[in-house]
Amino acid sequence: MQWSSSAFVLAVVFFSSHASADPVQKSEDIVKFFAGAADLGKSRGICVGSEEECKSKTKANDTPAGKSSLDMLINFGLDSAELDTTARAELTEFAKALKDSRLRTFDFVVEGYTDATGTVHYNEGLSQRRAQSVATFLTASGIETARINAIGMGEKNPRSPNPYDPVNRRVEMRIKTQ
Repeated sequence: MQWSSSAFVLAVVFFSSHASADPVQKSEDIVKFFAGAADLGKSRGICVGSEEECKSKTKANDTPAGKSSLDMLINFGLDSAELDTTARAELTEFAKALKDSRLRTFDFVVEGYTDATGTVHYNEGLSQRRAQSVATFLTASGIETARINAIGMGEKNPRSPNPYDPVNRRVEMRIKTQ
């Protein structure tokens, strides 16, 4: 297995109902996640077991915390790129993390996604608006515009095999690699 900072993704998942405005992830947790990911370098390992068992163990150990992504709950209404109160609380914590000295040298890619509802062309635009909404919030929170690159990915790379599952409506943020 080879470790690469591009493999560490922050997934911002859009759910239709979340009443609390308390952030799920605190800025220090986010800093530790990304700072640890950037310092890993190459790694080698051996797995004893069936091919399936080894594949699942590899997935479970993709990051120092044993997760391949850091999930935050962000709410968007259906067919919307508007950030609600909970989304703003989550992104405030993310902005605090990006201001931390341990992450100041990193640039981030913000990738917006949709489910399969709507046409491919429409979903590409909606995913770009979602990514841009997050990027705009971060820059308004004091993060330099040059550090954030918003990209709409449409309905590509669904998290759920059901292309219409709301979990596929998300934004993922990762360290930008050269």
